[in-house]
Amino acid sequence: MKAKNMIADGVIPVSSTDRGSEALISMDENKISHIPVVDDGEYIGIISEVDVYNMSDLDSSISESFSVLPKPSVFEHEHFFDVIKAMSQARISALPVIDRNGKYVGTITLNRLMKNLAEFTVIEQPGAIIVLELNHKDYVLSQIAQIVESHDSKILSLFIASKNESTKIEVTLKINRTDIEPVIQTFNRYDYVIKETYTEDQGSMEDLKDRYDSLMNYLNI
Repeated sequence: MKAKNMIADGVIPVSSTDRGSEALISMDENKISHIPVVDDGEYIGIISEVDVYNMSDLDSSISESFSVLPKPSVFEHEHFFDVIKAMSQARISALPVIDRNGKYVGTITLNRLMKNLAEFTVIEQPGAIIVLELNHKDYVLSQIAQIVESHDSKILSLFIASKNESTKIEVTLKINRTDIEPVIQTFNRYDYVIKETYTEDQGSMEDLKDRYDSLMNYLNI
């Protein structure tokens, strides 16, 4: 999935000649706390709700109050993971997308990112989640896949998480099987540590979906 396919509909950037109060209205309408500043298709930077409230006069123009604005962005051809990284590092609720010439293409909102994340992780598809904990040096994807597939199952998605200064990693598997007891037993035979499981039979998968839905409702506030 590329950045250009994640652009949210309806986000209209402000211009540097717009007033601070107009930027606040635009942010409120789009349920975001950051808005791109674009002049004649040229991406100038991004302004936050906090920046606007710190203006001495909300009726003054953005250019009068800010000579330079931060310019976080991603190119339209960049991958989904690049979008997550850029938005996380900048800590913003809206990420501008530009073309190779630096022209503004559109904006990815946090709400749209989360919807794409749900699709990417196939959270809505039937199945179960298994979280393994193991040493980084012991991670062998082919062996993990072989264990899952030996029980007539497939890995729908896989994510790895690690903490700084730790030799341990967490491998989160989403598989297309609801009865995971045979899979867990095989992992145990291979001395894998099962840290967590989420299955529809236990109702825990539904709880996971409820948490996601709650987050989406929060983002829509």
